[in-house]
Amino acid sequence: MALTKDKKKEILDSISESIKKASAMVFVNFHGMKVSDVNEFRSKLKGEGVNYMVTKKTLAKKSFGDSKIEGEMPELVGELGIAYTEGDMTAPAREVYDFQEKLEGAVSIIGGVFEGRYVDKEGMVEIAQIPGIKTLQAQFVNIINSPIQGLAIALDAVAQKKESNS
Repeated sequence: MALTKDKKKEILDSISESIKKASAMVFVNFHGMKVSDVNEFRSKLKGEGVNYMVTKKTLAKKSFGDSKIEGEMPELVGELGIAYTEGDMTAPAREVYDFQEKLEGAVSIIGGVFEGRYVDKEGMVEIAQIPGIKTLQAQFVNIINSPIQGLAIALDAVAQKKESNS
């Protein structure tokens, strides 16, 4: 179904607004997804604070062409979806990648925008493999806690040895 000029303008404005607000974006090729998979995909993204829109490639290219993103836009193949967020910059890539692993062939990352630059498929997959912020915080606390815990165990052993010698 052909879109009217007003509807195209509305979509262009929506994409442009999303580009301005987003801290990171992932271009998604989805093909052959069942309705139940699409619903699960959208709800999983929404649960992580990631927005998702489906758009025509020509409208996306026009919107991104007007933006000030550095580099060369990756080739947009297949049906185009855009996952984006204003929060955790790795969340869109990570969530799409997780779902891509679940539904082999139906969903795939084809590129994205990260830190104001276009990133190709391989770069977005690398970003997707960075753990979430909560996991990184837990790992950091564990790293800080490990030497302190080791010191506490050593001091306890010294105290017990002194008690046994007395």
